[in-house]
Amino acid sequence: MDIFRTKSVEQSIRDTEAPEHQLRKRLTATDLTVFGIGVIVGTGIFVLTGQVAKEMAGPAVAVSFIVAGIVCGLAALCYAEFASTIPVAGSAYTFSFATLGEFPAWVIGWDLMLELALAAAVVAVGWSGYFASMLASIGLELPAAIAGEDPVVNVPAVLIVLILTSILVAGIKLSSRVNLILVITKIAVVLLVIVAGLFFIKTANYTPFVPDPVATPRVEGLRAPLMQVVFGITPVAFGVLGVFSAAAIVFFAFIGFDIVATAAEETINPQRDVPRGIIGSLAICTALYVAVSLVVVGMQRYSELSTTAPLSDAFISVGQSWLAAIISVGAIAGLTTVVLVLLMGQTRVLFAMCRDGLLPRSLGKVHPTFGTPARLTILIGVVTMALAGFVSFGELAELVNIGTLFAFVVVSIGVVILRRTRPDLPRAFKAPLVPVLPIVSVLACLYLMFNLPVQTWLRFVAWMLIGVVIYLSYGYWNSRNAAPWQKARR
Repeated sequence: MDIFRTKSVEQSIRDTEAPEHQLRKRLTATDLTVFGIGVIVGTGIFVLTGQVAKEMAGPAVAVSFIVAGIVCGLAALCYAEFASTIPVAGSAYTFSFATLGEFPAWVIGWDLMLELALAAAVVAVGWSGYFASMLASIGLELPAAIAGEDPVVNVPAVLIVLILTSILVAGIKLSSRVNLILVITKIAVVLLVIVAGLFFIKTANYTPFVPDPVATPRVEGLRAPLMQVVFGITPVAFGVLGVFSAAAIVFFAFIGFDIVATAAEETINPQRDVPRGIIGSLAICTALYVAVSLVVVGMQRYSELSTTAPLSDAFISVGQSWLAAIISVGAIAGLTTVVLVLLMGQTRVLFAMCRDGLLPRSLGKVHPTFGTPARLTILIGVVTMALAGFVSFGELAELVNIGTLFAFVVVSIGVVILRRTRPDLPRAFKAPLVPVLPIVSVLACLYLMFNLPVQTWLRFVAWMLIGVVIYLSYGYWNSRNAAPWQKARR
């Protein structure tokens, strides 16, 4: 069995020209940057800031954001080179197929399925919580059975996924316009937090900047970071180790810039605009994260921060409830764009896998009027609605993180391989210092992965094993990249 058969870059590009699997090119660098900001600025800035500062890093959470941002920046340069060289839907899946082979590509596609679908459902549940809270503030209480902490069916979460799925089916340009309006709203709110918060900072709240390490139930047993368990280090929160462990968690806040690469096929000038969209959105969001985290821990003692709505609650603590209400509106806008772009990214990855035959090709057909993979979009929307309607907002950020970091490792390795195997390919953007930069990117991603809890690794391995079974029973035998004897048999 040749499970490492590769698909040439030229063939990947030719496949985009088939009428029934051809996406329309309508996006610009601005659209891509807005998409990136739309998905990055969301759960991380509105929720994780307080949770990680209170439980793991203290005021040094800003350093955790910087560490995570640097790791993402290294991977972003590798993504930018790939996206400008192979402007095809599928992101890391497509890049892996061209360099490492079919089976590694399937693994990455299956991995991205975990990352994007699960994240979209979880964020939709978070959106429901903010939406119910906003309605309650104006005297409209939703029944606990449809929007409480443990609802029978989370109706608001289901409805927001339904609405966003409909927008995605209607066309990529409409999606980008809706996203732009919501992104402008939430960026305005984030800037308001930074500027207004400066007037309420107490410098005493920054001391100690890196709290002394302590053993806590938060990092005991299977919750302990793998690195601390492997090397026999007593699992601790806070201290230097706590700051780096926190970086592995707040990494969730940066997930999204890689989704820009999934829209390469729908970009008017992908060789120029995709690298700009990836790097631009990541740079803007890193600056916003660091600024917001410094302001929030300066306004309120880290040990007193809210773990559900830290930004709005920080303003309530200083008597500014009206600002807290505005921040809630920004959070709703922010989480809406996250769900929208996660759904879009998921459909584009599965679209590429369907086009290659690793999943049923009929699912990947493009709608003749809207020019979008409507069947896949509806299918993913239905699955996400089911998950959002019946699952709780659990501790799933770590599981999404490990999937994303794994994809970053593969893409970073792939850049080095493609430079050696296809030096002749035109590259509109070249990552600097190859192979040093990709190697550093791999090591940095692995370091963050090893700082994730043991139970996250166990869940990740279980999901990957399920994917291997599906590939060997279906994907391998139906691949359009199959060996001639295999095609003849089919």
